[in-house]
Parts: sequence; C-alpha cells; structure tokens
Amino acid sequence: MRSRPALTVSEERGVRTLHVGGEAIQSSMRLSAPYALELDYTRCMTGFLLFHPRPRRALKIGLGGGSLVKFFWRELAWLRARVVELDERVVRVAREQFCLPPDDARLAVEIGDGAEALAPECCDLLVVDAFADEHPPAALVSQAFFDAAWLALEEPGAMVMNFMDDDPKLDERLQRIERAFGGTVLALPALYDPNIIVVALKGAPASLTWDELHKRAAALEKRHGIPYPRYLPRMKRMNRFDAQRLYLAPEQVVAGGPEVAA
Repeated sequence: MRSRPALTVSEERGVRTLHVGGEAIQSSMRLSAPYALELDYTRCMTGFLLFHPRPRRALKIGLGGGSLVKFFWRELAWLRARVVELDERVVRVAREQFCLPPDDARLAVEIGDGAEALAPECCDLLVVDAFADEHPPAALVSQAFFDAAWLALEEPGAMVMNFMDDDPKLDERLQRIERAFGGTVLALPALYDPNIIVVALKGAPASLTWDELHKRAAALEKRHGIPYPRYLPRMKRMNRFDAQRLYLAPEQVVAGGPEVAA
C-alpha cells in the first residue's frame, strides 16, 4: 500500500501554514484574521465573482486549510457549499488548527474522491484546488473530468481552477478546458504567487465591457476588501480583448477586433 505524504503545520510571524508532502505551502492563515484570505492566489480565485456574482450552490474539490471555504461561509451568506477532500487528515487539521467552521445548513465537508463527486447540474460554482506531489492529480485534469465539469454546472455557472505557472502541461490542460467549455475560458495570473487561475464559464455573454468590469470590480473590492480592480489589467495577459471589452467566448476576429496578449 502506497504511503501517504507527510502532513505538517508550521507557524512564523503570526501565520500558520499547512504543508503536505514537503515544504510546499498548501494553505496559510493569519492567526489574527483567521477568515481572511492570506495567500494572494486564493484572493485571485475569488475573481470568478466578476463574471458569476451570485452563485447559489458550490462544489469544492480539495480542502487544504479551508481558506476559500471560510471566505464563502463568511462573505457569501446565500451560498451553500459542499467540499470533497480525499485525505481525512486534512479535514481534521483544518477543523482543529485552521478554524474551519463545523458543518451546518450552508457547509458540508465529506471524505471522498473529487473526480467522482460530479453529477449533472449539481452546482453552479465548481472550485478545484487539489494537488498531489505539487501537481494536480491526473484524474482532475483529464478531458473526461472537464467534460463532466461542464455537465455538472447549472447555467449560468463557473468553474474556477488553480494551476502553477510552471506547469509543463499547462497549455494542454487549458486546451482541454476550452474543448469542454466551448472556448469560454479566462486565465488570470496571480498578482504575486506563481499561480494561474482559470475561470471557465457556462451560459456567459460573449463579452463584457471594461466599464462594466471596472464597476463590478470596485463594488466587490468595497464589499470584500480584495483588490479586484488590479485583476483587470492582468486579464489582458492571456485573454482576448480590445479597448472596449474583454471577450469571454470565441468570436471571429475582424479588422480592428480583439487583441490577444502575447
């Protein structure tokens, strides 16, 4: 039987950190603000709110220390979240050392295989943040998984997924997501962390104007204290846009049409 990776918790300068299988950071929590999103990439993962502002049912694959789950529970009072975590030790540590709330009417945490948790129209927000040996498990980056993810989402809906920017198979994985979601996929490089956040949308408009996105970003920043306006320029790095709008869905490029960031 294959041994499980070591699970350790460290503390430094008022920040508690979860490590699984080595020194890589899986989750961090500032002791003085346990419900705040301490890591830059987790704040960026909430960028889906720019495009899917009021999800009702979330399925999260991978718990870690529960940072995003706590954000949902504290900040999105209308949202019901189901979390599927493969390792029962992670759940125990999140409960005991990372202030994960107990299950209630809006939160249910279970032990299981996230790849097997998908069912047609089981959620309108799917959040995938799971790693094994610093790489996403093969079952969570297969074409079959992304096809099932599209079917799992109600419309409108969004899948948000975390990747490392040095993933040698990142382009291949993005192409699989694009095939599953008909190309309605955005990539957001994190501000500071070495992560790429991918948002795949179902039932989204073909584009959104920058004016509308700036209004949404300002309102979300005021509500949640996260710098959403700073994410908008980052979206020009890996997505199609022009001076007026950000393109969410594929469109035929015409003269003077969308630019593609190099």
